Amino acid sequence: MSFPPRFLDELRARLGLSERIGRSVRLIRRGREHAGLCPFHNEKTPSFTVNDDKGFFHCFGCGAHGDIIAFAMQNDGLSFPEAVERLAGEAGLEMPERTPEARAEARRLDGVQQVLEFAAGWFARALARTDEPHGARWFAARGASAETIERFRLGYAPASGRALAAVLQGEGVALETACDAGLLRRRDDGGGAYDFFRGRAMFPIGDGAGRVIGFGARSLGAAPPKYLNSPESPLFRKGRALYNLAGARRPARDAGTVIVCEGYMDVIALAQAGFAHAVAPLGTAVTEDHMAALWRLAPEPLLCLDGDRAGRAAARRAAERALPLLAPGRSLAFAFLPDGEDPDSLIARAGAGALRERLDAAVPLVEVAWRAAAAGKRADTPERRAGLRREIDKRIAEIADPRVRAAYAAAFRARFDAAFRPPRRREARQRTGWAGRGFEEIAAPPGDGARRERLMLAAMLNNPALLPEFAEELAEIDFETAELRRLRAALVDFAAAAPEPTPEALRAHLTAAGALDDARRIVAPDGWENGRIAESFARPGAGADETRAGFRHLAARCRRAALAADLRAAEAELGERMDSEALAVLVQLRRQLHALDSADAGPDDPAGAGLVSPGFGIT
Repeated sequence: MSFPPRFLDELRARLGLSERIGRSVRLIRRGREHAGLCPFHNEKTPSFTVNDDKGFFHCFGCGAHGDIIAFAMQNDGLSFPEAVERLAGEAGLEMPERTPEARAEARRLDGVQQVLEFAAGWFARALARTDEPHGARWFAARGASAETIERFRLGYAPASGRALAAVLQGEGVALETACDAGLLRRRDDGGGAYDFFRGRAMFPIGDGAGRVIGFGARSLGAAPPKYLNSPESPLFRKGRALYNLAGARRPARDAGTVIVCEGYMDVIALAQAGFAHAVAPLGTAVTEDHMAALWRLAPEPLLCLDGDRAGRAAARRAAERALPLLAPGRSLAFAFLPDGEDPDSLIARAGAGALRERLDAAVPLVEVAWRAAAAGKRADTPERRAGLRREIDKRIAEIADPRVRAAYAAAFRARFDAAFRPPRRREARQRTGWAGRGFEEIAAPPGDGARRERLMLAAMLNNPALLPEFAEELAEIDFETAELRRLRAALVDFAAAAPEPTPEALRAHLTAAGALDDARRIVAPDGWENGRIAESFARPGAGADETRAGFRHLAARCRRAALAADLRAAEAELGERMDSEALAVLVQLRRQLHALDSADAGPDDPAGAGLVSPGFGIT
């Protein structure tokens, strides 16, 4: 059975080869390739390689070789049609019908694509004509070099209404095919056809394989619209296409990310400044289909947006669309430029270094999503706080992946407490234990509360595989010092973002978050009080069940201490206000404390023991 080549190319483009093979073979990245033990013969030394850029695997031991379809056939024991059908299901592609009509439609689309390819070459030649200098002058004024013009196949559509139509007619291209390609448009009076693009700078738009599927066109004068795209067709859909998708594929893998900007010239300016891993949607917001294509290039695409109101709105829309689609190791980041600047103008004014600074200061998706949820919200009464929590919970519930959903719930709860937590708890602790000393000024933990908190953090640092399970509970605890809260926030964010919570990944995350020194002070053998962990549950290599039991017991003790402090504050507040709201708060806190005391049947509080044992490579 045969399938349309276009369908098979789309199938290969949608599925990452190393990602698909990595489900069956443990792969290790080596430069531009991945390597592992061959699944088709027994070996002790890896000779099996996977090359995403070239789209094939090869074993130097047994000679196995092929693309993603061949791997599915050999590894899963499938026939060619069965392998295509399985991979199509994984890629979310509908299987093509194999009727005579479907074959005729496939041939028609191939003809349309060939005409688009011809037109791209014709527009490029028109740009170089000396008798039509308008396009060349416009690109020169925008700083496009001759190399860039050739690389991006930039062109010019002459202002004449029938220049391309005449050429296509001379080449024997059927009028229907040229109109289907969006290059010509029929006259209303039935008198033939005219050029769809006239007097415009031309930007060929390719699919994932680099084949021309449409054009973006920019007016060189005042003629509206400023930008014009090819009409929608089975080949060209603005909500799915990305400018420079094929060109950015290999640079994105090398860079480990892909930059998403707003326009064609932004992509071109970035490429000329050394950022070859940039793409752009075609005048639309970033859609779910765009995100799927971007995640095939890199695990955390970087959206580069204007810093004005429109840019913030675009970031909010992208965050809202991304949340339901998140998975371990798949997220977004956002780089905001100065107001009124885009990458093209910023590079022209301040150079590539200024843009790099903005990219390096990118904000993670979890923070953008939180800002979108909390911006402009008031939480100065119990009712408003409850209403805001309800809105936030609804947003978190949209995340399909349960592990990411739990991590985001923890991250949002930590941010909610930091932003909207009532002041009673802090004031009560100052009144009852630390009179005359500001809460933020306490540098060393004076009592059991901080000891418990440090033990809990040590347990997670030394056993990071359990972080996704306890991130939400960790976020609920009101840590006593700024250092502990800073480290807690880094751990919660790691649980939300890490595809695999390994010690190596945690160390890299803490380094990037600027929290590595905080972690070292927790786990260093010569750290706080020169102690070592007496509690085995918090040591490196502790059993999962032992760590769970110890962590949960300490978490309950922390909650009890916080409730007791809140209760003392509520009692004082009731004495001052004597109203129904203060009484309701007091009653509710007493019920919570009673329920917690009834449920806590754990071991004796281990908080009096010292810290800490070296672990997980932080020291």
